[in-house]
Amino acid sequence: MSNLSILSNLWDEIILFFGIYSIIEIIQTGNYDSLNTWDGIKALIAPILPILLLIEIIRSSIYKRFKMDHYRTPFLIFLGNRVISRFISIAAVSFCIVSLEPFSLFQIEITWYWFIYAYIVWEFAHFIYHYLGHKVRLFWCLHSTHHAPVEMNLFVSNAHFFLEAPYADIIRTSICILAGVPPILLFSVMFVDGTWGTFIHVGENIVKDGRLGILNKFLLTPSHHRVHHAKNPLYMDTNFCNLLPIWDKAFGTFQNEEESIKIEYGITRPYNPQNYFDVYFGEIILLIKDIYYAPGILNKFKYLLMPPGWNHTGHSKTAKQIRIEYLTAEKTKKL
Repeated sequence: MSNLSILSNLWDEIILFFGIYSIIEIIQTGNYDSLNTWDGIKALIAPILPILLLIEIIRSSIYKRFKMDHYRTPFLIFLGNRVISRFISIAAVSFCIVSLEPFSLFQIEITWYWFIYAYIVWEFAHFIYHYLGHKVRLFWCLHSTHHAPVEMNLFVSNAHFFLEAPYADIIRTSICILAGVPPILLFSVMFVDGTWGTFIHVGENIVKDGRLGILNKFLLTPSHHRVHHAKNPLYMDTNFCNLLPIWDKAFGTFQNEEESIKIEYGITRPYNPQNYFDVYFGEIILLIKDIYYAPGILNKFKYLLMPPGWNHTGHSKTAKQIRIEYLTAEKTKKL
C-alpha cells in the first residue's frame, strides 16, 4: 500500500470519527436546505461529541492532568470493535424489526407525542438491558469492560465488549417493536439516546460539576452516570437509565451523587485497568474457572445466571449485599 493510500485511509477514518461526512457533502452540493430536515439536524449534532473529546484532551493537557493511561485501553477497545461490533449490531436490529414487527401490540403514528411514548418505552427497554448487565453474571462479563476504566472521559463510552451492543440492541429493539414503535421513530430515539449516552460520560476536564444545575432534577446527568460507574458501596448498581431516570425512580435504583462521598471508578475485583486483555477478557476467564470448579450441574448453571459476586459456598458478596451492609452500617451510626 502506498503512502498516499495510507494517508487517504487515515483521513477517511478521521472524518468518519468526527462525523463530518454529511456536513462535507452538504457544503460540496450546496444543498443547505437539507439542514431543515431531521437528517440535516443529525449532521450538525454528530460532530459535537468528538469535538468535545478533543477539547477534553487539550484542556487536561494544558492543566497537566492528562494521562495516557486513562485513554489507552478505551481507545484500544474502540479500535478492536471498530468493524465487527457495528455490523453485528446492525444485523441484530434489522432481524428484530423484520421478525417482530408483525407481532406488535399496535401501530403508532409519527407525531411528537408518540415520540415521547417511544422514548419512554425505549428507556424502559434500556433499563432492562442495563439492569440484566449488572445482575446476571454472563451479561456482566460483556458489560464489565465498560466499567473497568478508572477515570471518566468521553472515550469511556466506546469501551464495550464487542458482543454487548448486539445483546443490548436485541433486547431494546424487541421491546420497542412489540410495543408498537415503528422503525423510523425507533431510529430517531436511538440517535438521541446515543448522543446523550455518549455525553453523560464527559469528564471533569470539560464539566466539573456534572449535575448541570436544575437539569439534575429531571434528567439523568453526567453526575448520575458518574455514580453509576462508581464502585463505592452506596453507588453500586444504581442509575441504569440513560436520559430519563423515571424507571430508576420507579424501581428504587435511583441515586444522587453525595458531595461527601468521592467517586471511585472501576470494578471491585483485582485487575489491571491498563491491561487490555484483563479488561476485555478478565471476567470471562473468571466465570469459566468458577463454572469448572463448581460442584454439580446446578451450581455450574447458577454461576451463569446469578449476580456477580454470588458463590455456591454461601459466602457471597454481590453488589446488592454490599450496598445493604453499607446502608445498615450508616443507619446504625446515626442511632
